[in-house]
Amino acid sequence: MSDKKYVVFQINGGLGKHIAATAVAQAIKNNYPDRELICVCAWPELWSSLPFVHRVYPLGNTPYFYEEFIDGRDTIICANEPYFTTTHVNKTLPLVESWCNLYNIKYNDEQPVIRINPEQRRAIKNFYEPLIKDKPFLIIHTNGGLFTNEKPYCWSRDLPYDVAFKVAQHFKKSHFVMQITRPKSPQLPECFVRHEALSNTELVGLLELTDKRLLIDSSLQHASAAFKLPSTVLWNATSSVIFGHKLHDNIQAKDKPRKSLPNSYMFDYQFDGNEGEYPYEEGDEKDLYNIDEIISSLESQTNEPKKGFG
Repeated sequence: MSDKKYVVFQINGGLGKHIAATAVAQAIKNNYPDRELICVCAWPELWSSLPFVHRVYPLGNTPYFYEEFIDGRDTIICANEPYFTTTHVNKTLPLVESWCNLYNIKYNDEQPVIRINPEQRRAIKNFYEPLIKDKPFLIIHTNGGLFTNEKPYCWSRDLPYDVAFKVAQHFKKSHFVMQITRPKSPQLPECFVRHEALSNTELVGLLELTDKRLLIDSSLQHASAAFKLPSTVLWNATSSVIFGHKLHDNIQAKDKPRKSLPNSYMFDYQFDGNEGEYPYEEGDEKDLYNIDEIISSLESQTNEPKKGFG
């Protein structure tokens, strides 16, 4: 048997979940400092530069993995699904804490982390600075989730067009406004729109150039937490208690009327915005959020973390 010790951490799911999982990876390493941390994940691009990770493998591309890290090795496996823990389903603990509890490891307020190297940062800056010029930069993330999602609008997580439009109109004269969206989603007029697939590094690296951020429950709100950039995050059917970050100004949509959910199992509303579970009446989306509250949050937003953020 080799004298090397390992922990294998497997992450499934989307990019946002992977960014949140970097906090769990740190906690695993802090609890097992004498073991090399091996990560297997669906989105390896943002993991390869993390100093506490020894090796990163893409899911489905793990040649000789069993021989290298399992067979005859002293290896701990952390590959369970945190979405099905009691505290996550009952919305009593943040995802990262439920994840750590699943592996019986101590959580010491580890936070998500992203590392972008100087050359990557320089390339992003060189591309966008001529567009931004000397204006402050507001990014509005209207439509998120998997880029292969063909829906133009996912009601459970996306930003209602009317809300995004009013915010963009308020700031368009004073700020360079960029919309991040999907190809088939509605585009905001008089804004710079990115609707094509970006590399993960470019997508999250944009945040370092921003002065203000209006986000949804998707990858960029996790990335903003990793960069310690306070943001205004709007929540509809998903919960800021389990998926949000204390760093942000989390604004929840108005309460939903009680409705039967025949297709729901462990969760109330599904990530993909199942149309059969839509709880509102015609025209309700225009009143889901208080526009003045959102604009006030953005106007007071700075790049300084709130006190007490880990």
